[in-house]
Amino acid sequence: MTAERPFKVLGVQQIAIGGVDKQRLATLWVDMLGLEVTGTFKSERENVDEDMCAIGSGPFKVEVDLMQPLDLEKKPAVHTTPLNHVGLWIDDLPRAVEWLTAQGVRFAPGGIRHGAAGFDICFLHPKGNDEFPISGEGVLIELVQAPAEVVKAFGALAATSGD
Repeated sequence: MTAERPFKVLGVQQIAIGGVDKQRLATLWVDMLGLEVTGTFKSERENVDEDMCAIGSGPFKVEVDLMQPLDLEKKPAVHTTPLNHVGLWIDDLPRAVEWLTAQGVRFAPGGIRHGAAGFDICFLHPKGNDEFPISGEGVLIELVQAPAEVVKAFGALAATSGD
């Protein structure tokens, strides 16, 4: 039996989509579907050039990142998996990482760090290993520290729905 979970997943924070050319991605997501570009981010370390878009508002806003690699030959290769990763709002990221690690969940290298959108983040590895057998089973999952207003909004929503 698994120990009681000391954190909550509050909702989807982001969906990251990779391609060779982010302008082609923007044709669908921005021009056709109407998402708003809210920022950009480039990182040599992460080999990424991305446009951050948004749908929804307030605590229910979901970020949609349209990503292309800075260098097609380098890793990480943000374009090789079209659905690059899914981000989840977490109410207490340090406690979540500590607990999940103790349960055998494998995290990607880098630990908790400041992410492109300004929140603390870390990633669950898509593949398990002998030491940490639990993984994203082929999916890279980003855990994102929810800001206080998101934690409060989801708490109020849960209280009104009886959760």
